[in-house]
Amino acid sequence: MRRFPAVASGLSKRFYSLKVAPKVAASAKVDRVKLSPEGQDFEITKLPNGLVIASLENFSPASRIGVFIKAGSRYETTSNLGTAHLLRLASNLTTKGASSFKITRGIEAVGGSLSVYSTREKMTYSVECLRDYVDTVMEFLLNVTTAPEFRPWEVTDLQPQLKVDKAIAFQNPQVGVLENLHMAAYKNALANPLYCPDYAIGKITSEQLHHFVQNNFTSARMALVGIGVKHAELKQVAEQFLNIRSGSGSSGAKAIYRGGEIREQNGDSLVHAAVVAEGAAVGSAEANAFSVLQHVLGAGPLIKRGSNVTSKLIQGVAKATTQPFDASAFNVNYSDSGLFGVYTISQAPNAAEVIKAALNQIKAVAQGTITDADVTKAKNQLKATYLMSVETAEGLLNEIGSESLVSGTHTSPSDVAQKIDSVATADVVNAAKKFVNGKKSMAASGDLGNTPFLDEL
Repeated sequence: MRRFPAVASGLSKRFYSLKVAPKVAASAKVDRVKLSPEGQDFEITKLPNGLVIASLENFSPASRIGVFIKAGSRYETTSNLGTAHLLRLASNLTTKGASSFKITRGIEAVGGSLSVYSTREKMTYSVECLRDYVDTVMEFLLNVTTAPEFRPWEVTDLQPQLKVDKAIAFQNPQVGVLENLHMAAYKNALANPLYCPDYAIGKITSEQLHHFVQNNFTSARMALVGIGVKHAELKQVAEQFLNIRSGSGSSGAKAIYRGGEIREQNGDSLVHAAVVAEGAAVGSAEANAFSVLQHVLGAGPLIKRGSNVTSKLIQGVAKATTQPFDASAFNVNYSDSGLFGVYTISQAPNAAEVIKAALNQIKAVAQGTITDADVTKAKNQLKATYLMSVETAEGLLNEIGSESLVSGTHTSPSDVAQKIDSVATADVVNAAKKFVNGKKSMAASGDLGNTPFLDEL
């Protein structure tokens, strides 16, 4: 099988649609780390312009390559809310090197796929294809990420899709509750919505998209990550990124946690409610303790359609009501903050007892009622969840890319497992105490007549 050779010889021909950048000077200083997890060849390099390149050569017949960019909704301002959402939908618009039709047809013709997704902190463009066609799909990936045109008529035609995309997402009540939770919890940055506000649909301009890309799509805010790719060949692809703006771009404001409450009375018979306090930033030792605490309390059923009878939250709430309900621990980590708490779904008349019973379980942990055996079981669940997530190419690409973007490094799965093992019972108790003593935030939707307000909890 032809495995990616001919990359060097084909570069100038492949990227005919983009101005070819000069090669990195031989004297350029490059930080380089080489790891070999489980016999596979992992390398990470940081170029002088700040771009991080990471590759895992696992000799797979399929390759997956992603461009990770610090360009999530937290970097929007009040004047351009929804820009990141529109940018997410604009991945197949015409670029300087290829039309919308050419991008779509070219990727389909080789059986590849291009996907774009964003979180509050980052935007990820990823392609996957058979190894033979990496050069083909990389041309389109480079066009989309470094040479968008945002023609005004194409941007105008795309705007109605914002409404459809948002309507589909908000069919799940959890999406609306978590959006409101972030708006209630933060003053800025992380309070920005993932989905375009209704008032902005149809009003985002081509100029706003260009401005957002210029401020955020810079070399020091990007990581190029490949799985099933040789590192030297990925570095040759990275030379094309020397065309883009260098520097760190807009720094973005540090998230300020404030605590608050947003209630959406919509008459639904099921009440969705989330109650949280400020948690831990990603990569911190405290973040591991909160993750273990999440599994001590119950992070969701581990048996399909199972009753989850061992979950402390489920056990506690079951004593408070005989009606159907669901309760799980909620934990999310960002680069400079985090949220931890409980998410409950209950019948409207029983909302008060379900929410209070769930919160009482965290209080019980804070009072030291958990055993070492509880913590060991939770750590095993957390390790299994993590290790199974990086078993897939998609999960592994996201894990390497997210970490490379934040710290410029990558922690091997065995090291992650060791860090989880090092969490002590006292650390978990302290995490629970931080929640109990912390300022709370709450979001709820449904028929809220029997749903307590934050000050009543």
